[in-house]
Amino acid sequence: MPPQEVNRDAVVATGSSRVPPGPSRPGRLGLAVAVAVVLVEAFWLVARLPAAALVADLGAIAVAGWAAVACAGVSRRHPPSLRRFWTLLAVTMALSAVSRALWALGRVSSGETPHTPLVGLVFITGIVLGTIGILSSPTAPHSTVGRGRVLLDGVIVGLSLVPIGWVVVFRDVAAAPLAEPDHALALVYPTFDLVQLTILAAVTGSSRTMWCPLTVLGGSLAVRAVADIGYVWLLAHGSYVPGHLVDLGWPLTCLLVGVATRYPPPAESVDTDETIVPPAPPWWRAALPYLPVGGAIVAVLLARRPTGQTPPLILVCVLGLLAVLALRQGLAANENLRLVAQLRQLAYADQLTGLPNRLMFTRRLRRAIREESPVSVLLLDLDGFKQVNDRFGHATGDALLVSIADRMRDAVDGDGTVARLGGDEFAVLVDADRPVSPERLAERLLTALRPADDEEDVGTHPSASIGIAEYGPQHATHSDLLRDADIAMYAAKAAGKSAYRTCTPALRESAVSRAELIAELRRAVDEGQLELEFQPIVDLRSGVVRSAEALVRWRHPRLGMLSPGRFLPLAEETGLILPIDRWVIHEACRAAAVWRRGAPDATVAVNIAAAHLRRPDLIATVTGATSAAGLAPRALTLELTESALIEGSEAVLDRLRQLRELGIRIAIDDFGTGYSSLSYLHRIPATELKIDRSFVARLGEDARAYATVNMVSSLADAFDLRVVAEGVETDRQHDAVAAIGCAQGQGYLYGRPGSLADLRSAFTGF
Repeated sequence: MPPQEVNRDAVVATGSSRVPPGPSRPGRLGLAVAVAVVLVEAFWLVARLPAAALVADLGAIAVAGWAAVACAGVSRRHPPSLRRFWTLLAVTMALSAVSRALWALGRVSSGETPHTPLVGLVFITGIVLGTIGILSSPTAPHSTVGRGRVLLDGVIVGLSLVPIGWVVVFRDVAAAPLAEPDHALALVYPTFDLVQLTILAAVTGSSRTMWCPLTVLGGSLAVRAVADIGYVWLLAHGSYVPGHLVDLGWPLTCLLVGVATRYPPPAESVDTDETIVPPAPPWWRAALPYLPVGGAIVAVLLARRPTGQTPPLILVCVLGLLAVLALRQGLAANENLRLVAQLRQLAYADQLTGLPNRLMFTRRLRRAIREESPVSVLLLDLDGFKQVNDRFGHATGDALLVSIADRMRDAVDGDGTVARLGGDEFAVLVDADRPVSPERLAERLLTALRPADDEEDVGTHPSASIGIAEYGPQHATHSDLLRDADIAMYAAKAAGKSAYRTCTPALRESAVSRAELIAELRRAVDEGQLELEFQPIVDLRSGVVRSAEALVRWRHPRLGMLSPGRFLPLAEETGLILPIDRWVIHEACRAAAVWRRGAPDATVAVNIAAAHLRRPDLIATVTGATSAAGLAPRALTLELTESALIEGSEAVLDRLRQLRELGIRIAIDDFGTGYSSLSYLHRIPATELKIDRSFVARLGEDARAYATVNMVSSLADAFDLRVVAEGVETDRQHDAVAAIGCAQGQGYLYGRPGSLADLRSAFTGF
C-alpha cells in the first residue's frame, strides 16, 4: 500500500474531520532523488570506479541533508505531540551531514582517514539528540523515571557489548591502527549505535501497538550499527580504504529515516479502560538490559593479555557498567517502592471517595477486637440512592457519593474512622480512645447529611439510615459485630428512615427469626405448604356471589397458619414472590374451572406483585395457567396495586394491553390509597376499581369518606369501570355502598376467606 493511502486510511480510522495532507510532489521527488543517489553510489562502489571515496562522501552528505529537510517538513504537518520527535531527528540528520562533510574535508586535506575529536563530537551529538527524540516518541514512557530506566537499559547493553566486541574484533590486533589515539574514537560509534538500538527496542516493545515509523527507524539503526561495526573491523585490521562498500551503510541509514517520514501520525488514543491500563511488558523487555552482562563477564576474562593485564578500555567499560548497573538497580528499587505504595492505595482505599475501603475497615476492626478494646460500629446506608442513579445518571450518583463522603469526614471530625464499604454503604469505626458516644456521632451524621437550604434539587440528596452495634461478649468475630450493625440499620429503615437504631437482643432475635422464616419460605412452595383461601365477591343488587378473590396462606409446620402479612413482604424483598405468584395463578385457575361447572359466569381474582409486572414472561405465565386449567381468559381478573401501576414503564403498559386483548380483566386494587391520577386511568387498560377498605370502614360516620366513595364511583362510571367496595362488614356499610352505586362488594359481611369447598355452596345454582 502506498504511503499516501496509509495516511488517508489511518486518519479516517481516527475519526478526525481534518485529513492531514499526504506527501507533496516535491517530497516525492526528493525521495526519488535520494533513492537514485543511493543506487548510483552502490553501483559506483561495487564497480570500483574512480573517485569512489568522493562519491561516497557526497552521497552520504546529500541523503543526510535530504532526510533532515524531510523530517523538518513532517514536523510541521504532524500533531504538536510529535513535533519534538521529528525536529530532533531533523537535527540529527543535519549533524550527520555536517560530520560527514568535516570528515570529507579532513580526508581531502590530509589524504588519510580522519578521526578528529571535532568529527566525533558532531556525530555523537547527533546520536544523543536522536536518542532524546526516540524517548519523545508516542510509544515511549511518559514519566521521567520511565525514560531514565530505558536510557540506562540502553547504556548497560552498549557497555556490555564493548568487551565482547574487543574479544571478537581486537584481541589479536593489538598493533592495529586502532591503537593510535585518533583512531580509538571509532570504537565509540558502534557502542552508541547499540545503545540507541536497545532504547528503540525497549520503547517499541512496551507499546500495545507498533507505530510504523519506529519500525523503519529500527531498520535504519540496525543498518548503521552493522556499517559502524564493519568499519571498525576493517579499520582494526588495516584494510579500510575510503570508498569501500561499507560506506554505503551511512546513506542507506539516512534514506530509511527519510522513508519513515512518509507514514501518518498514530491514531488518537480513546479514553477507555484498555488505553488507561498499560499492557504488561513482554518477558524479554524485563531481561533485555541483563542478557549481555554475562557475555561481558566472560569477555573480560578472555580479554586479559598474556601479562595478566586487562586493556584500559575494557577496564573503563567494566567500571562504567558496574556504576550504571548500580544506578539502574537503585532506580528499579525506587520504582518498586512507588508501585508498592500505589498498590497499597489501590488495595486499602476507595478509588471514588478516597476513604478507607472495606478491606482496610475490616483490618482495623479485627485489630481492635483482637486487642479487646471497646469499639463501636456505625453502619450507614443511603435511602433512595438507586432512584438518584435512575433519575439523574451514575455520574450524578458518583458526585453525590463524593459529597456525602466529605460531609461524613467533617461530621466525624477525627472522632472515628470513616470508610466506604461499597455502593451506597458507609461505616464509621469508633474505638475506646474517642470520647464521643456512637449515638451522638450518629446524630451529627444525620444532621450533616440533610440537604442545605441553598441546595435546589433536594431529590439528589437522599436521607440515611444508621445502625449502631457495640462490641460485647456476644461478638466472637468482626462479622458478628457488622451483622448486628446491619440489623440495627434495617430497623432504622423500618422506623421511617433518616434515623438511627442501636442493636438490642430483641432486634437480634427478631432478625434471626426473620432469616429463619426466609429460609423456610424458600421450601414452602416445593413442599406444598402454601394453601389458597377464597373470599366471595357479591353482586350488590342481587346479593348473588359472582366472583371470589384467591388469597394465599402459609401452613407453617411449626408456627401454624400464617396470614399473607407475615410472609409476603419477605417474599417481595427476596424475590420469592415470583414463584409464589405463579403457584397462586395456576391454583386459582384450576379452582375457578371447578366452580364454573355450576356457575358459568363466575370469575376469580388474583393479586399480582409489582415485580411480576416487570417480567416479560408474565403473559406466558397467565396464558399457560388458563390453558392448563381449561379456563376462559375472561374468567380471570388480575388485581394490581395502584403504586405498582403508576411506576410501570411503557413495556409494562404494553404487557397489560396484551392481556386485555386476550380477555384477561385488570383491577386496580386499594384505589385511593396511592398517588391517584386521572392521567394514568387513561393509560392503564383497567376494567374495575376496588375501593380500599379504609374508606368503606368510615361510611356512615364520616361525610368525607362518603363523598370520596361517591366520587370514585362517579369517576369509574365515566371511565366505564366496575366498582368493587372492599371491607364491607356491617349492614350500614352495605346500604351505603349499594346506595352510592357500587356494583360489587367484598368483606366479612358476605363471607370470610375459606376453602374451595366452603365457596362452592355460596355460588347460586351450584
